[in-house]
Amino acid sequence: MTAGPISRRRALALITLGTASVAAGAAGWVTGLGAPAVRGHLLPGPAGQLLTQPTVLASRGGVLRVRLTAAAGAWLAGRHTRALGFNGTSPGPTLRVRPGDLLQVQLVNQLDQPTNLHTHGLHVAPEDHGDNPFVTIDPGASFDYSYRIPATHPTGTFWYHPHHHGHVADQIFGGLAGALLVDDGPDLPVTRDRMLLVMDTTLDAAGHVATASAMDRMIGREGELVLLNGQHQPHIASTAGGAERWRVINGCTSRVLALRLDGHQLTQVALDGHFLPAPADRDRVVLAPGNRADLIVRPTGSGQFGLVTDPYDRGGAGMMGGMGMGGRATGNRPITLATLTITGPAAPPPSLPASLPAPPTPQGPPSAHRQLSFAMGMGPGGMRFTIDGRGFDPTRDDHSVRLGTIEDWTITNTSPMDHPFHLHVWPIHVLSASAPGAPGANLQDVVLIPARGSVRLRIPFTDYAGRSVFHCHILDHEDAGMMATVNVHAT
Repeated sequence: MTAGPISRRRALALITLGTASVAAGAAGWVTGLGAPAVRGHLLPGPAGQLLTQPTVLASRGGVLRVRLTAAAGAWLAGRHTRALGFNGTSPGPTLRVRPGDLLQVQLVNQLDQPTNLHTHGLHVAPEDHGDNPFVTIDPGASFDYSYRIPATHPTGTFWYHPHHHGHVADQIFGGLAGALLVDDGPDLPVTRDRMLLVMDTTLDAAGHVATASAMDRMIGREGELVLLNGQHQPHIASTAGGAERWRVINGCTSRVLALRLDGHQLTQVALDGHFLPAPADRDRVVLAPGNRADLIVRPTGSGQFGLVTDPYDRGGAGMMGGMGMGGRATGNRPITLATLTITGPAAPPPSLPASLPAPPTPQGPPSAHRQLSFAMGMGPGGMRFTIDGRGFDPTRDDHSVRLGTIEDWTITNTSPMDHPFHLHVWPIHVLSASAPGAPGANLQDVVLIPARGSVRLRIPFTDYAGRSVFHCHILDHEDAGMMATVNVHAT
C-alpha cells in the first residue's frame, strides 16, 4: 500500500533541521589532526611512501563524541591541496565504536554549499538527529547527530560521507569520507588490522578539485588520481607467514573496483559489514561504489606484489532517445593502488576458522512484493535519471512499508549502464541476480544491478520506523534524480 504525499511543511521542517543548530562549545569534543589550507599541484607526490592509517577516534565508556569540520584545504596525494576534508584530512578520522555505544557527531560546515552526514551501512534510527538524509546544514552552520548503536549491531566495516541531494558527488569526489568501524567481532588470527579506503579525484593545476563535465556526470565521473587512504601508490610493509585483515572500502564516486593482489589469493570474510558464513578464497574481489570487503591477506614469498584494480566496464550511454550519446564508463588499463613488500623467512600462515558468525537469512514469507525500475533516457530538459519514471522529490513518499514486515523487491535496470542499488538503514538480502557471480546468502547494503538486468531482494523492515531513501550509488546519477523515499510506519 502507498500513503499519500507528506505535507510540504513537514518536508521543509525535515530538510532545514540542520540550519537551526549552531556550533556548540569545543569542550569535550574530539578532533583529528589538521592541515593548512594552501594551494597544491595536479601531480601527486612521489609513490612508495609507507601506507599510513587515518587518525583513530575510539569510544570510551560507551560514548564517542566527535567534532567533524568539513572544509577545503586537505593534505592529499602527498600535497597540500584545496581538496575537501574532514578536520583537514582526506579521508577523515576513523571512528571506532562498539555495539551498544552512543556516537555523537557535531558536523561543522565550512564549505560554500550545504551538506549533511550519512553513516553508510549502520543499522540505526533514520530520523531527527539520526541517519537522516533530509537534514540540511547550511554554510557556516553545524548540526549535532546522535546515533545509538544497537547492542545487537553487526561488528564490521562501515563508513561515513555527505549525503545532501545535489551535492553528494561533488563532495565525495572532493575528498569527504571516512571509515566507521564497529568493534567486538570474532577473534580472527591476524597480526595486523588495516583500513584501506579507496577514493578517486582529479585536481587542477592549482590543487582545486576539477569540475565535472556534463558527460562526466552522465556517465558517472572517475578521477585521474586513484588514492588509498589519500596516498598515491603507497608501500605496505609485511612479514611472510603472518595474516592481515584488510578492511577495503570503495569510497569512489562512480568507479567499480576489481581488486587482485599479485601472487596471492584474497580470502574474504565479510561484505558490507556482515560476516560471510565461512571464509571464501577469491582471485578477484569486485566492489561497487559504497561496497566494503574484509579480506584476509596471508603474505607468502618475498619481494613486491601489486594491489591492483583491473578495468571494469560499467556500460555506456549508447543510444538514448535515438541519439548517439557516446562515452563508456570503463578504464583501459590496470591501476596499481599499492605495493605489498614482503620480507622474512617463509612460514606457514595461521589457520582461519571454518565458519564465521554470519547473520541469519531473513525468514519469510514476505508480506509484499514490489516491482521497481531504474532508468535513464532523454527528456525535455536533457538526460533524466529516474526510479519508476520519476526523479527525486524529498516531499513525496514513494513507498510506504509497515513496520515489522519482510518484503521482496524486484529491481529492473532498463538502462545500458550498471547501477548500484543502496538502501539506507535496513540491510538487504540478495535472493537472485542476473549478473554472474552475484553474492548469495548474506546481508549487504549495496548490490550492483547490471545493465539490462535485474535483482530480487528480501528486506526485513523488522525494526526502526522512519523515513529514508534508496538510490543509485553512482553518485552523479543520484544527484540527477535516481533516488526515491521509503516510509516505514508502525500503523
